[in-house]
Amino acid sequence: MQDEAAVPPTPRWIRALWSLAGSLALLTGLVGIVLPLLPTTPFVLLAAFCFARGSERCERWLLGHRRFGPMIQAWRSHRAIPLAAKRLATVMMSLGCVWSWWWLSSPWRWVPALCCTAVALWMWRLPTAGATQRLPGRD
Repeated sequence: MQDEAAVPPTPRWIRALWSLAGSLALLTGLVGIVLPLLPTTPFVLLAAFCFARGSERCERWLLGHRRFGPMIQAWRSHRAIPLAAKRLATVMMSLGCVWSWWWLSSPWRWVPALCCTAVALWMWRLPTAGATQRLPGRD
């Protein structure tokens, strides 16, 4: 008789979709390093979430990455974001909002500012990694 608690393996095509989603999220996050309105941290966290379901190898690589690994581990263990990531995201979103203010027409100028304000408020309400706990892999 089969154990009811046993979880059947995920079909290969579903794992491939998770891996594709993780790759797209990571690529978007990397683009966000240079584009001010596109945040990097949420996309890297999304990539880790997707890779955890689709590719153990990609998840291991991401967790072992010297920049992204500690951030993902802090998020998974404490739902915390490093202070440097919060500061950089806030500065980049602010620059992007100023830039979009000059380039977008009047009724649309407020959209990036409202979206970035909502993201910043959410982000700054989260615990700061390193404020009350140490990041994994740091001395």
